[in-house]
Amino acid sequence: MEFNGGSLEADHLCVLVHGLWGNPNHMRSVAKALRAAYSEEQLYILVPERNKGSFTYDGIELGGERVCVEIEEELEKIHSRGGKIAKLSIVGYSLGGLVARYAIGLLHAKGVFDQVEPVNFTTFVTPHLGVRTPSRGWHNHVWNVLGARTLSMSGRQLFTIDNFRGTGRPLLAILADPDSIFMSGLKRFKRRTLYTNIVNDRTAVYYTTGISKTDPFTDMSKVKANYLEGYEDVILDPRNPVSPLAPKESTTLASATEMCLWLFKKAPLVVALAIFIPVGFVAFLVNSLVQTFRSSRRIKLHEQGLAGIQVQNYRVPIWIKEIRGAVEDAYENLNSSQDQSYLRSSDDEGDYSDLDREETEILALERKQSHPSLPTLALAPYQFAMVSALDNLGWRKYPVWIHKNGHSHAAIIVRTEKPNFSEGYIVLKHWLKEEFMI
Repeated sequence: MEFNGGSLEADHLCVLVHGLWGNPNHMRSVAKALRAAYSEEQLYILVPERNKGSFTYDGIELGGERVCVEIEEELEKIHSRGGKIAKLSIVGYSLGGLVARYAIGLLHAKGVFDQVEPVNFTTFVTPHLGVRTPSRGWHNHVWNVLGARTLSMSGRQLFTIDNFRGTGRPLLAILADPDSIFMSGLKRFKRRTLYTNIVNDRTAVYYTTGISKTDPFTDMSKVKANYLEGYEDVILDPRNPVSPLAPKESTTLASATEMCLWLFKKAPLVVALAIFIPVGFVAFLVNSLVQTFRSSRRIKLHEQGLAGIQVQNYRVPIWIKEIRGAVEDAYENLNSSQDQSYLRSSDDEGDYSDLDREETEILALERKQSHPSLPTLALAPYQFAMVSALDNLGWRKYPVWIHKNGHSHAAIIVRTEKPNFSEGYIVLKHWLKEEFMI
């Protein structure tokens, strides 16, 4: 990428980590905006390349180790040429935010943060809580089961059905454990910022990218959006993002008319989907099987130290101190705690015999705190624990409403330069002007 690098005078390194199926070019608009704001003498830019394309199937752990290696190599290269990096910032997009958080734990454990000051950590639409849907229904069950098994190790980790290093817990839960190197490293950053799409994100929905157990944006027709001054129609005011609207009077005839118009407009799309989805689905499954097989081979080579990285240098202890109590298990069978969209107020929601006492108490507390006007989502106990732990670090959270494109996941960082992604430039402008500290 043409925006990689910088002058030896620069004392601040900013690392940009792309997401699943991604490549460095996905971060081009972010890098371009950074370079427009800060010269090569002010800021050095690194977009890691080792964990791109199908390599992103290999899991957050391997991705984090690859990114950590590239950061260390870049710091050493700059130092050998006479430069000196004193500050480090890291930006993660989508899955890249989780890969970055893993790399941060390794950098912290290896003492890198004793040599450079961690300044900014920013994520754009990163699924911090995973991508398991908390909704009920067969289609959601299919999504949770099939999705977790078509993306190799990354799929298992994103859907939190993995058992990380024999802990009996998924990797994402370890990433958010207050006693882990990952949270200790993340805590050292001066500023933690996230941008989350409130609608139309087909990849990672609001509750997980916004680290939230509620979703006030489920029906934007019933609320008024309150925007930040200067960033109208795109970035909502995090202090008061929405206000309730007075209910509108409606008639049965009007409602029926609106429905007919909606169906008429959607008819071509429905026909197209009926024809192409079966073909595309089969192609997706075949490709997923191929990529999963290849990923398994890469993971095996990586574990044997035959993939260019001396893995023993990056398998550091994950705990800052010994954890007391029994480890949690049965995370692959937590569908019982996610069988509906929202938690009910009563205790008779279903069979929770597979949960331990701590998990049962977490759900009981969340049920009591749920409010009818803003009900608590039916997350798993470990996800509630993740929300609490991550929020305790302190985040500056910005809800984003992309209007021009139905693929807001790509538009938020202008993944490709095209007119209907233009609202992403407003997001980048806000980040650089209001959040990024040089």
